[in-house]
Amino acid sequence: MRYERLATEQTNRASRALDRLAPLRIALLMNREDRRAVLAVARVGRQIATAVEAIVAALSRGGRLFFVGAGTSGRLGVLEAAECPPTFGTPRRLVQAIIAGGPAAVFHSREGAEDDARAAARLVRTRVRPDDVVVGVSASGVTPFVRAALATARRRGTRTVLVACNPASTRGVRADVVIAPAPGPEVLAGSTRLKAGTATKLVLNTLTTATMARLGKVYGNRMVDLQPRSAKLRERAVRLIAEIAGVQRPHARRALVESGARVRVAIVMARYGWSARQAARALREVGGSLRGVLQRPRRK
Repeated sequence: MRYERLATEQTNRASRALDRLAPLRIALLMNREDRRAVLAVARVGRQIATAVEAIVAALSRGGRLFFVGAGTSGRLGVLEAAECPPTFGTPRRLVQAIIAGGPAAVFHSREGAEDDARAAARLVRTRVRPDDVVVGVSASGVTPFVRAALATARRRGTRTVLVACNPASTRGVRADVVIAPAPGPEVLAGSTRLKAGTATKLVLNTLTTATMARLGKVYGNRMVDLQPRSAKLRERAVRLIAEIAGVQRPHARRALVESGARVRVAIVMARYGWSARQAARALREVGGSLRGVLQRPRRK
């Protein structure tokens, strides 16, 4: 492998004097370069949409979503998986992450773990099923841990997605969908936690948010399945119930309590004056879609 040919390993001409720049110049330079990451992700919108469709189909059939990566890429996958339950009310096993080096690698770098292809294959064989989707995350696109995970998943009949920031390195990679934004060389040469990390996070943000929106975990642009376990989130839940159901805050607060802190159920209760059981049943009848309940004719 000629690593020096990878865009993420090359030197950025705009930052060759980085060590001689004043802090403000560095801040402005990095901001300009970060814009390249945003534009790069915009250019792969169709591929992101294709991946979302595959993930939605899998989750609708009872499958799960796995992010697999090493180093910064692995940590971004862990972050995405960790954010789904509090944001969308998903079961903790629905969106999972596999990081090279195991959970300890989230906090302490284990760079050599990215070369352990056998460990990746073993973890995929142990945890992944054919009806799941595996998203391999690799800034370089050539990480052995990620490539082995994708290859093993494909042999098991699992749908696969590769997210990489070196389009040239993805040629020949066998994945159902390849998402390869090209943010270019880093301000700090080789430090893919910078633009490549930003581009990757933007892609993962879109994969999970668009998927959950399509699965009915969102009403309009509101998080109606949030888990109100803090004072801030309880107040947000009360506002959601009041605004969507069209009731006063005391009414919304009572509905939240009586629903067992299930925001979607509380909204239906407050809107129609139903019990928690009636509201939950109505949601089940339309596959959990809040919009499906609120837009159909009211029961008499």
